[in-house]
Amino acid sequence: MDNRAIGAILVTVAIAGLLAFPLYMGLTWSSPATTYGPNFPWNFGMMGQRAWSGTSQITFDDAVKRFETYLAGTGDKDLALMEVMEFDNNFYAIVYEKSTGIGAFELLIDKTGGYGYGGMGGMMTRPGVVYPEYGPNMMWNTKYNMMMGMGGMMDSRRGYISVNPSASADMPITSEQASAHAIDYLDRYLPGASLEAPDRFYGYYTIHVVKDGKIFGMLSVNGYTGDVWYHSWHGNFIQEKDFS
Repeated sequence: MDNRAIGAILVTVAIAGLLAFPLYMGLTWSSPATTYGPNFPWNFGMMGQRAWSGTSQITFDDAVKRFETYLAGTGDKDLALMEVMEFDNNFYAIVYEKSTGIGAFELLIDKTGGYGYGGMGGMMTRPGVVYPEYGPNMMWNTKYNMMMGMGGMMDSRRGYISVNPSASADMPITSEQASAHAIDYLDRYLPGASLEAPDRFYGYYTIHVVKDGKIFGMLSVNGYTGDVWYHSWHGNFIQEKDFS
């Protein structure tokens, strides 16, 4: 075998390694979410703790406009905002399909700079940039898949890419069963908390957690396995607005 052939093999191996890395990182996040409770520290494998810096200049109305601009960039007129929520760390939005009423995907806007645990496994985010939420939205969504929508993460002018338009929203675990799984989780990790009605997505449910009469946070339940994944990246709840 000559040197050129050996070189070609080494380059191929290197490229394969680079492509496999984000997949490896994704698999580490898809463990049952009982690992990731309300007090789970900001540490996702090799990426270390989440680093926040600076202060937010983004208002709630600014965030809504940015989410709407992001959706316009998808070119899909069936997609619309269902709700927008503000937390200490970020703004959060549920996007739904007007024709079905089913949740399509979830979005975030960071208030300050930091590491976003999505896409290439620890990509730096900028304040004000709209990007698909990591966690269940990335790993469990069977219709709108972030791994094929990297442009949406990096540039708010480009949207999420649907990679499985024929996906079914029917899941073995019903909404009632998802709530039961979530209650079992809360009884163990957040006693005294309750739940709002689940929002159904393709492959999973997301449910708001209520404590002491107000929203405390949220979690998701896998519609096929019943695994629970607490959204530990939001911080304290501030306000919300419904659009549906």
